[in-house]
Amino acid sequence: MNEPWSKRHKREFKGCQLSLSNSFAQPLSMPELMQKAKDAGAKDLIELYHNHDLEYVPNGGSLDLREDIARVVYDDQIPPENVLVFPGGQVALQTAALAFAPGSHCITFGPGYQSTVESPQWAVGNAGVTTLRRRPENNWQVDPRDLRDAIRPNTRFMILNEPHNPGGIVMSAALQEEIIDICRRHSIVVLCDEIYRLLEHDDEHRLPTMANAYEKGISAVSMSKPWGGCGITIGWLACRDKEMVQRLIDVQYFGTASASRASEIQARMVLRASRLILEERLAIILRNKALLQEFIEGRHSDWFDWIRPNAGAITFVKFKGPWTSAELGKRLAKVGISIKPAYCFMDSVDSELERYFRVGFGEQKMPLALKALGNFVEAHEKSWRSTIA
Repeated sequence: MNEPWSKRHKREFKGCQLSLSNSFAQPLSMPELMQKAKDAGAKDLIELYHNHDLEYVPNGGSLDLREDIARVVYDDQIPPENVLVFPGGQVALQTAALAFAPGSHCITFGPGYQSTVESPQWAVGNAGVTTLRRRPENNWQVDPRDLRDAIRPNTRFMILNEPHNPGGIVMSAALQEEIIDICRRHSIVVLCDEIYRLLEHDDEHRLPTMANAYEKGISAVSMSKPWGGCGITIGWLACRDKEMVQRLIDVQYFGTASASRASEIQARMVLRASRLILEERLAIILRNKALLQEFIEGRHSDWFDWIRPNAGAITFVKFKGPWTSAELGKRLAKVGISIKPAYCFMDSVDSELERYFRVGFGEQKMPLALKALGNFVEAHEKSWRSTIA
């Protein structure tokens, strides 16, 4: 197992107060969640939160939470017993890899969140992992031609991430259908990290969940990104196939099998007030995106470029100045600004992507960090011009 790609980032940006690194929507506070629950008519959940038992939660989550997830996220097309709850999304991703990677050649895509790229490698008995490149010239999209070429007779497991982190792009419905058709022909299980789903910048771009769209699809979701419920620490897997669910249950049993009941009830409050919470988070994202667009495409277009994002609270930005993103990051850290350089999203950074860094724009305080970045650019652009010339 490789060391965490973000380990270096945590060391180099420790103590930075101006964050362009965070990837979540505006975090909820407990008082805010309580008020949202009241507004949504969830007094029963507030009462339950204050009076619940401290017994073990059933493996895979309590039925009431699984029912809420099935209704709110999957439109009751996935039965509650086919939803497995975990203490966070990270554990869920690793559980799926441990369940389906052994004996299989696996396909993943990069750059990306490390667990979506590497977790099949951590499964003992995997038959190799092929990581395909998502490229800026293709709008960070999966290339179905690359996928077809990568498939082997023993390819049985693939991990997608849609909407894409760090690109902030969600694929088209037509591309999703094409990928599912390819995988169906080869009986490939597809785990899709959908942690930014429900944060599409236009509802027209929203895809069906992989669990809804494909009989061998697994949907992975967490409270953290769309709802800003990071500290709730609840994630889940959902799929239609009962035999696949049982494999996941068997692996989950030997890991972190149950979350806390307090977290479950908080998650239920979030889901009860989901519409309002998402509307407010998306409004912040869209305001910040407009500021970023003016920054990148307007004032500082000489120094930055991007594929304009259409989903989530993150985007992969290219620095056109004289430094790699790692070098830029070190200099920004000295003035208290945090970004996520390319090394956070791949094992080995090459010349194609060495100038890219991720920007998160989901928080209310993001404009302060963007203003500081603008001041940094203005202080250095004269020297950058002379260096490039």
